[in-house]
Amino acid sequence: MLIAFSVAPSGTPRDAGSGAADASVHDAVAAAVRVVRESGLPHRTTSMFTELEGEWDEVFDVVKRATEAVLPFGSRVSLVLKADIRPGWTGELDGKVERLERALDSSQRDGPSVM
Repeated sequence: MLIAFSVAPSGTPRDAGSGAADASVHDAVAAAVRVVRESGLPHRTTSMFTELEGEWDEVFDVVKRATEAVLPFGSRVSLVLKADIRPGWTGELDGKVERLERALDSSQRDGPSVM
């Protein structure tokens, strides 16, 4: 299964004295991504989401621990999840992108189709 998730603190930081003027959440996100990296599961982090691949229980365990890592940075936490559940398939973190690139290369070589 693939999970794309984004976790961020909101509300008043628990340590309100440290307040970042730019409202950046990079320290909180770093805490979450650290949990993902330490999990050993295949993953990719982009500017807005972290993608994670594995079995149901192991993936959701990592998401839970990443969310818990963000808790100290706010009075509440926002979590967004998207899942692609495809039993029996592995390597899809890269496989889906590779198939897309092949399709783009093919359509570029063949040119646009006329209807």
